[in-house]
Amino acid sequence: MPRRRTGRRCSPGPRHRTRFLTLITRGLSNAEIEAVLHVGRGTLKTHIGNLLTKLAARDRAQLVIAGYEAGLADVSG
Repeated sequence: MPRRRTGRRCSPGPRHRTRFLTLITRGLSNAEIEAVLHVGRGTLKTHIGNLLTKLAARDRAQLVIAGYEAGLADVSG
């Protein structure tokens, strides 16, 4: 009988990463993002670290720039 895996972790997909980046681009604090996405502080920091690596960003400010360049910010108003 095949072994069942429980609690298996998958890397977040593009939509999930985009959601995190969108909220960062909009200027939400870590606490605000945690509340919106219902994630813990450690999970959020892991996702931010992964975004920094994936986008070769030095810091959160560069993530915001990447978000603007990707069209994730509403600049109309």
